[in-house]
Formats: sequence, structure tokens, C-alpha cells
Amino acid sequence: MMQPSTDTAWIVERAREIGFDLCGVVRAEKFPELAQYKDWLKLGYAGEMKYLGDPRRQDPRLVMENVRSVIVCALNYNTAAPYSVKAAAAGTLEAKPKGWISRYAWGDDYHEALWERLNRLEAEMRARFAAPFEARGYADTGPIAERVFAKHAGLGWIGKNTLLLNRELGSWFFLGVLITSLELAPSMAAEAALVPDLCGSCRKCIDACPTEALLESWTMDARRCISYLTIELRGTIPKEFREAMGWQVYGCDICQDVCPYNQKAPVSGLQEFQPRTARNGQTLLEPDLLWLAGLSEEEFRETFRGSAMKRAKWKGLVRNACIALGNCKLEPGSPEHGEALELLTRLAESSEIHIAESAQWALQRI
Repeated sequence: MMQPSTDTAWIVERAREIGFDLCGVVRAEKFPELAQYKDWLKLGYAGEMKYLGDPRRQDPRLVMENVRSVIVCALNYNTAAPYSVKAAAAGTLEAKPKGWISRYAWGDDYHEALWERLNRLEAEMRARFAAPFEARGYADTGPIAERVFAKHAGLGWIGKNTLLLNRELGSWFFLGVLITSLELAPSMAAEAALVPDLCGSCRKCIDACPTEALLESWTMDARRCISYLTIELRGTIPKEFREAMGWQVYGCDICQDVCPYNQKAPVSGLQEFQPRTARNGQTLLEPDLLWLAGLSEEEFRETFRGSAMKRAKWKGLVRNACIALGNCKLEPGSPEHGEALELLTRLAESSEIHIAESAQWALQRI
């Protein structure tokens, strides 16, 4: 029997009190977008991300046998720091060897931030509902297409950059879900009441993407996306994309930076998402490329403990930093130019083939 809408309203209210910025509830259905996902995979747009082929991503009923409802929560991670496109326009990379890390990875690991709040919400639900029920939380960690369920729960629409957009929050938020055997009333009473697509004729994100990863049909070819190239791709980054990557060393925010709905997006006051500072004083906001490229494996583990940046692994981050150094326009004869030449020459002899190859490419450029 479906729990009344008063229970759904209570869940939404409790989620907001726990710290989430948005919350919605939707039935665990196989929505049309999930069926289209299969076609996206067939086109090869997932690249080497084989885990995206998990059939459970196309039907939530395969994730948990008796799932009835999906609770979707959003957590704002925006900070007051400038967007990457504004920082790049200021010529930072031209003057000194600086890199750019995607905004979501500046602070503590967002998975932990989401889990902590999802676990609190589940605990309060168990205290409220007398009958036993099953629940399972995912913080961008399971076979769940969070954006699809968020859309149908009324949290926003899926934009041309393929991200969930909210008129007030923009797109600077993480999504976490609780799937449950509780049959809860949906937040949106009817499909017709869903948030309309407000992208209209705007194509700022499509035009701004340096590697042309965003296609015309609200589709992304992940193989061309800088986030994929710098994080998910474990091998050699194709040469055709290297110059276009610019100073990006972990992820990319450009399609979000230029989105009109992010121009006045609210800033989060959560300390856990502010740019962290390493023990040696280096910050993850416009980090020194010579520092990143020169990190040892031990220093990498120490610096990025409790950070989402662990996903790139040491050799991936050093590889990326080498390419960013190759995109710098350092003044020959300057101290930075000399340091870069010395460091890249050493890395060009690395036993890690992808680091060595990227360093050799960068040496030819500077």
C-alpha cells in the first residue's frame, strides 16, 4: 500500500533539515531516458567506462528486488571562488604554470559528505515507519542513473550539457539516492507537472566545450570530454585533445561555468567543500603544476587522502600535469621555464609509459 503524501512531505522536510538543498521522491520505474541509455552505449560514447554497461542502470528493479521508491537528494557544493573560464581569461596560466581542478574536487570527498547525510535520513525514516523496510543508499557509487530519477522527482531538467539543472541552484550540486521498498507517494503528482526544459535555444555549453564533446541532441560523447580524459581514461590521452585541454588537470567545469543558470547560483557555506590546502601550503585552487607533476606516489596519497581526486591515481594526475605544462607559455630563461624543463626531462625517463610519453610531448612544446 502506498504511503500517503504526508510521509513524502516529511521525508523531503527532514532531508532539508539534515542539510540537503533539494529532495524529491519518485517511483522506481524504467523511465524512457533509461531505455535511451542503451543506445548511447551502443554508439561507444562511454569509452573505457565498462561499468556503465551494467544492465541494472537501465532498470532500478534489478538493483534491489523489492524496490518501490527512489528518494533523490541534492547537496550544493558551489564556492565563492571564480569560475575556471574567468580565471583562464585572467591569464593565470600564461604567467605561471598553474593548473585547474574541477570545483567539486577542491574539498573533502563528496561521497563521504553524501553518505553521512543519506545515512542520517535513513535512520530517521526507520524511527518514523513502524513496519520493516529495505533501503540502500548510493552516493554516485552504484548502478543508478541519478539524474533521470532527479528529473522525474521534480528537482530540475536535464540540460544540453547532460547535467541536471535547477532554476535556482544551477548545476553545482551532488546527487545522492536512497532506494527503498517503501511505496511512497511521488513528489510530482503527474508527469505533466515535471519541471520543463528551460535550455531553450541556448547553446553556450555546446559552443564552449574545447573538445566538442557535447553533441546537438542533449548527448555527450564521453570519449571527448576532458573530465573523462583526465579521470577515467587510464592510458594515453589522444594527441588531438591535448592542446584543447589547456590547464585542466582533473575534470572540467567549462560547460557549467558558461551556463546562464549558474551565473547567480548560490554559494555553499559548507567547509568540507572549500579548497583544501596541502601541508606544504599548496592549494587545490589553481595549483602549481610543477608541484603536481613532481609529486611522488607517497606525497600523492598523503595530499589526496579523503579527496575525490584519488580516482585519477598518481600516474594519471602526473600525466595530466605534464600535458598542462606543455600548454603553458613560459618565458624561455625564466626560473619557471628552467624548472619545467628539468622536471619534464626527468619524467620523460619515467618507467610509467604514459607519464614518460606525456612529458616528452610537453618538452617538445616548451
